[in-house]
Amino acid sequence: MAEKTVAKADRTEHVYDAYQWRLLETKRKLAEEIMGALEAGGLQSAIHGSVARGDVEDDSDVDVLVPVTVPSYQIELCLTRRGQRLFSRVVTQATPGHSPKAHMYLNPEETASVTFPLLKFKRLEHEFYKFGGMIDLKGLRSDRRAGGVTKRLTLIEPTEKGHFESQVIGRESEVARIVGVSPDIVKERVRVLTRRDRIGRTGVFLVERLPEGEQFEEALKRIIESNPAVRREYLSRRRP
Repeated sequence: MAEKTVAKADRTEHVYDAYQWRLLETKRKLAEEIMGALEAGGLQSAIHGSVARGDVEDDSDVDVLVPVTVPSYQIELCLTRRGQRLFSRVVTQATPGHSPKAHMYLNPEETASVTFPLLKFKRLEHEFYKFGGMIDLKGLRSDRRAGGVTKRLTLIEPTEKGHFESQVIGRESEVARIVGVSPDIVKERVRVLTRRDRIGRTGVFLVERLPEGEQFEEALKRIIESNPAVRREYLSRRRP
């Protein structure tokens, strides 16, 4: 079930217990292993979401982002050279106007992954990840945590003891300044997530699981040829 957005009237503090710190350490250690493998192959990456912010739960995903288009074989080579195993490959596209994204899942449960765009991100698509909290490998290694916003539209501001929580709705410009993003992405996420609350989750436009042996570039070509909406977006991004 999708999480409902919330409006917190006050800024509240959450102090982490020993279990929360251990859980965060475990998930960040896995993220560091994945990101270190990518760095060894010359690829810059970031961890985003609750692992970057600190407010992790048992089922929080470890999703590493490579924010630029890159040949998929290069990412696979970086990962497998460091002992990572690829269990599945999936292409998703949130809406017809978004970039198709590649997801390489590194465990059977599909809770650890590397994501990268198959078409260059637009500005707001890149800011989407920073909106939720994002840090690079240097920040991860120095135990830094990033402020960001949850899917419930709650602003998380890390502290030494845990984090502060506060509402986003009605404070869009202030939240944009705190997180370091444009007001545009804050307003867009408020619109999308509050609309989801009203009418329910509408699903992702495209989810395509790759058969064994098919590369992401081959899958994208096949999808473009068979899906007019994806083809239009692909052609629009190729125009000067």
